[in-house]
Amino acid sequence: MRRELPRKLGLLDAVAVIVGTLIGSGIFIAPILIARSLNSETSILAVWAFTGVLSFFGALAYAELGAMMPATGGQYVFLRESFGPLSAFLCGWTYFLVVSAGAIAWLAISMAGYLSYFLPLSPVGSRVVAVAFIALVTLVNYRGVRAGAAVQKTFTLLKLLGLAVLIGAAFAMPGAPASAASAGNAGFSLTRFGVAMIACVVAYEGWMGVSFLAGEMKNPQRNVPLSLVLGLTICIVVYLVATSAYMRVLSIQEIAATERLGSLVAEKTLGAIGGAFVTVTILFSITGAANGMMLAYLRMTFAQARDGLFFRRFGEIHPRFEAPSMAVLAHGAWAVVLALSGTYETLASFAMIAAWLFYGMTAVGVLVLRRKHPDLPRPYRMWGYPVTPLLFAAVALAFVINTAVSTPVPALSGLALVAAGIPVYRFWRRRARAGDAAVNPVTIA
Repeated sequence: MRRELPRKLGLLDAVAVIVGTLIGSGIFIAPILIARSLNSETSILAVWAFTGVLSFFGALAYAELGAMMPATGGQYVFLRESFGPLSAFLCGWTYFLVVSAGAIAWLAISMAGYLSYFLPLSPVGSRVVAVAFIALVTLVNYRGVRAGAAVQKTFTLLKLLGLAVLIGAAFAMPGAPASAASAGNAGFSLTRFGVAMIACVVAYEGWMGVSFLAGEMKNPQRNVPLSLVLGLTICIVVYLVATSAYMRVLSIQEIAATERLGSLVAEKTLGAIGGAFVTVTILFSITGAANGMMLAYLRMTFAQARDGLFFRRFGEIHPRFEAPSMAVLAHGAWAVVLALSGTYETLASFAMIAAWLFYGMTAVGVLVLRRKHPDLPRPYRMWGYPVTPLLFAAVALAFVINTAVSTPVPALSGLALVAAGIPVYRFWRRRARAGDAAVNPVTIA
């Protein structure tokens, strides 16, 4: 019997992965983009709530699948069982090349940028800091899931405490300025609401990462669904409360006009130390997001290697740290390459459309598996079936189509990157079959 990763993660660890990965710099960027599309407090809060509910439907789909198949790799395993190994491979291929390493590289460069608030850095110095940050996150996760989970819980807590201080200071102000209280109340526009939803969808992206860790969670039949529900609920509440706090301090027009929302709110509520305080909070957020991605996303590479569809060494478990350490090193090394080359910016524009294509397919997988394997134990059955998974899949499809129409070059490039994995899959498939034949040769009588 081959060795498996031990189940060391509890409910709190899983919730920290969701909250720490999902709430990043988007909590300061998305409200700006939303305010440029919507001009009333009601519609702004409504788009956050509506998109949060839709994301919640997606989380329920992953909850059913994760409780039914609590295996390391999560989304990779769900797609493999729903649509076959090709779709699973293309998902793992895309995450390794673009989604995971590209996001970590972008966060590392952002870390250097925000760190320059306290310590001016040259372009070379910024790259050195980015590489050092990636190396540190890689080292933490190389030493095992417990080390990664401890860092995740610490920085998620620090991030939430920082946001709590900022939000509390905003609500402690005597009252909203007249301009905020009398913000424009122009008629509702479905088109503008849809544009604002794009920013919200991106801000809510990341909750599915906990499914990749299902094979290392204690009592996964209970903790996978519960962590998804709790984690996403916390994030929805934080986004709504933070947005309300911003609108208490600034008018919608001021929010739309600024490029540094967090700093502006902090300066008005906390005074001279506001800028430094927000910068530190963002640094905590970046660390939590990068560590959460490293902790979760590389599990797909591990599962893929175990299926013989990638380098087998990436499917090995460290004898001492009981972690997929080679997969960790591979993700860290590729993130360093992207950070140094600067290609992470280009790849990031490809990543979103590919990622949401697989999110939608995974939600449809709930329907597929209920038909293919109706008798499999399902400790959790998603609420609202079949409407909720279909609605989430429709939103994912609409997001992909809208992105393809509004930014055709990155969208087509992203789809081409996914398609480029087909010949690679065939190569690994032939290699895996050849290996099986060598281990189990056919004897002709």
